[in-house]
Amino acid sequence: MRHLFSPGGLRVLAAFVRDDPLLAFDFDGTLAPIVSHPDHARVPEPVARELERLSLVLPVAVISGRRVADVLPRLGFVPRFVVGNHGAEDPGDPPSEHWPRRLDGLRERLARAARALSGAGVWVEDKGHSLALHYRQAPDPLVAIDRINEVLIDLDPGLRRFGGKLVVNVVCAEAPDKADSLAALMARADAHSALFVGDDLNDEVVFARRHRHWLCVRVGRDDPQSQADFFLDRSSEMRALLARIRRLKEPD
Repeated sequence: MRHLFSPGGLRVLAAFVRDDPLLAFDFDGTLAPIVSHPDHARVPEPVARELERLSLVLPVAVISGRRVADVLPRLGFVPRFVVGNHGAEDPGDPPSEHWPRRLDGLRERLARAARALSGAGVWVEDKGHSLALHYRQAPDPLVAIDRINEVLIDLDPGLRRFGGKLVVNVVCAEAPDKADSLAALMARADAHSALFVGDDLNDEVVFARRHRHWLCVRVGRDDPQSQADFFLDRSSEMRALLARIRRLKEPD
């Protein structure tokens, strides 16, 4: 991967902006810096202002692992689209009621293992359409992962497990992922191209399915196996990226 602000990256970005792309972003670690507890995450005000200005000239989407109701008040602006639960919760395309019910068996298993998980520093978040087993505050992450693996062993084949930054997520296997959501939102916005920016393992599904009409950017260079096209060093570079897109779209 090359840095997006390299000469080659800036040329590619300018070409994409000329095509009026859908601008799509992950939330945690991308628009909002990673914090010690998910409840404290917010989009910094200068980034929110840039996004609000951009949303007047280009379709903007947030595709998050959080619930839609959770992420919306943390944005500081109103995007055209917000999709939650890693793609499984799209207010514009109501999800199947079957998907949350597929998690009921796992919910019961997690309840029985609550003491062991809590003792290892694992916090379980039920987001309706997905379950998240957080271990960011675990005193020993390896012990926490062992407890999580014990609970998720022989996982129902109708469920899909995937990792994240100090979290393990589980969703219904039939539910859309972030790449499915990006394609669906492009069609809804009548956009022929898209810029997607993410930072986590659950964003790699988008990077892996990218094609010439998707420009994929990873925040952080910590994964040398990432299939993103370009990278930013940290989420604090988001404001500069958004301002550059705005200037390309609305030259002074």
